Amino acid sequence: MTDTTARRLLWVILVLGLIGTETELILLNHVEDVRQWIPVILLGAGFFALLWHRLMPNSASAQAVRSIMFGFLAGGLAGIYFHYQGSAEFKLESNPSLGGWDLFWAAVRAKAPPLLAPGEMLQLGLLGLLYIHINPGSILGEQTGESK
Repeated sequence: MTDTTARRLLWVILVLGLIGTETELILLNHVEDVRQWIPVILLGAGFFALLWHRLMPNSASAQAVRSIMFGFLAGGLAGIYFHYQGSAEFKLESNPSLGGWDLFWAAVRAKAPPLLAPGEMLQLGLLGLLYIHINPGSILGEQTGESK
């Protein structure tokens, strides 16, 4: 597989992942408070940054993708924390005697909100950073020819 083919395939995987995750969040009505808007906004910004970078591969578009992908990493970690916090609060409401490890395991095993669902943002962020890393000409401000 050539570098060009790998970059194209990685771009397609990223775009499909962004569209799928955004669609899922919208269908789940993941917009009830400000914190829930964070992944929705990041996914939209990531989509447009990747589209911009695909159409105009230059240092500005590459930096936009890189910055948003770091946002994905931060958002994914924050999402895991918020999902844990929400699960723990719900478990405490239904059983106030829980504490320590019992509370931790009850929250981790809860079905809603799914604790590791925000990990998808981490995966997409890492894929986006890999995409930019294997497309070094765009980071340096050079036009990347598809003939490589």
